[in-house]
Amino acid sequence: MSIEQSVAPSIGARLRQLRLAQGRSLASVAQAVGISSSALSQIETGAMQPSVNRLIEIVGEVGVPVSAIFDDYDVLHPKAAPAGSTEPIPGVRVTSSAVEAGEGATLEQGVVYRRLSPVGLDGIDLFESVYPPGASSSVDGAMLVHSGYEVGSILRGRLRFEFTEGSVDLGAGDSLAFWATRPHRVVNESTDAVASAIWLTLRDLREPVDEA
Repeated sequence: MSIEQSVAPSIGARLRQLRLAQGRSLASVAQAVGISSSALSQIETGAMQPSVNRLIEIVGEVGVPVSAIFDDYDVLHPKAAPAGSTEPIPGVRVTSSAVEAGEGATLEQGVVYRRLSPVGLDGIDLFESVYPPGASSSVDGAMLVHSGYEVGSILRGRLRFEFTEGSVDLGAGDSLAFWATRPHRVVNESTDAVASAIWLTLRDLREPVDEA
């Protein structure tokens, strides 16, 4: 089964559910992330797939983590375990690889986000991102800024991480870490190779303020 076949067909309905759960109007969220109400409506109906940057902007604006797009764990049922998760030994939660592969979201340019944790974790996101050849976190070159700390490790292929101060090219086995308040963008410059990385996002950390 290919990556594209294994993931959920659209995250639009889930984004709408999250927005409504937080009592936010379509217009207010659209304005806050800098797009038209029509564009956000197209994303929610599945007519348009968001970029990585846009997805993170939207979930951040409605006050939920990226992991919330996969199920109701973080927002609606905080005491429930995600669908497909089992507990073969008391206190040990397991998700099979078959179920895990289905718990993903396909974004613009075919970029896939797949949750790796079998449970929702307060303040933490653990997921895999898969970038097809030529794909990036934003097609228009826009960089993303959000709260928290990012730790990533490249699983396969090569990814370029662009910052305002320069860029870093990493291959399989390489890793990096940075404050997500630093503007950043991810690009797979290969014309024929898929690239993927595992990410640990510590959402509640705040960058220390240099008072010197």
